[in-house]
Amino acid sequence: MEIRRDPITQSWVVVGQQESSGDSAQPCPFDPGTIEKRPSILTWPAEGPWQVRVLPHPDPLYRIEGDPGRAAEGMYDKMGAIGAHEVVVETPHHDKNLSQLNDEEIERVLWVWASRIADLKKDPRFKYVAVFKNQGPLAGDEWSHAHSQITATVFVPRRVKYELNSASEWFRERERCIFCDVVRQDEKQGKRIVDVQGDYYALCPYSSRVPYELWILHRRHNHHTLSKKGELAGYWKTLSDDFHWHIEILPILEKRSKSYSIKEVYFNSLLPEQAAEQLRALDPNT
Repeated sequence: MEIRRDPITQSWVVVGQQESSGDSAQPCPFDPGTIEKRPSILTWPAEGPWQVRVLPHPDPLYRIEGDPGRAAEGMYDKMGAIGAHEVVVETPHHDKNLSQLNDEEIERVLWVWASRIADLKKDPRFKYVAVFKNQGPLAGDEWSHAHSQITATVFVPRRVKYELNSASEWFRERERCIFCDVVRQDEKQGKRIVDVQGDYYALCPYSSRVPYELWILHRRHNHHTLSKKGELAGYWKTLSDDFHWHIEILPILEKRSKSYSIKEVYFNSLLPEQAAEQLRALDPNT
């Protein structure tokens, strides 16, 4: 398994990884009594019954040992699949989803995410750390037990660099954060706002890529501090001014889509204004 760079799009692609899914016929590997047999990266709390546990992914995309060994093959670039790939088991209860946890339980999960990000950032090889959650068969989740995943890579994904570059250009021209401007405009129009909790807004972005896409943003400017190194170094001078920490949720509802994901051209059958209206009408307690 290795990582190859597309010289035209500048994308890095992991090749040679066979996709696998959890075997539903086997006992859940994350249930109490079974998970304790697996090596743990972090257990919270450290003493007593665990509430959140972090494990190495059993079939990782990236492996933490070694050096990338970046090499040229004619005009092409490639390197070893070096990085980190971890599984965050969000609750000991097999039949609970993240949305069914109480505020204190969700806060534990968020604390563990932040703790692992901070630890992985200490490794000078890593340039980008991502937390993501696949839920449901269409999203490609590997186990039914509530979990999320964390990856650290020796490269910055292309879309992330696009976001950083766009945010930097917007700030250079207007001296304002583009994400703050999005929040202000949607706050005024109201029709794409789904929910407001304190200083946090949940909204369907104006150019939603899929039906019911949601962004969660802080109402006030709030950037996530990154280390100054590697491919992100050029963005560091204005990063605290032009970037805005947020969560993106992309539901997968359709087995077939007109989206051209390879070319990053998306087809969304539902207007974000309609999606927001339908989401506002939902009872969060059901």
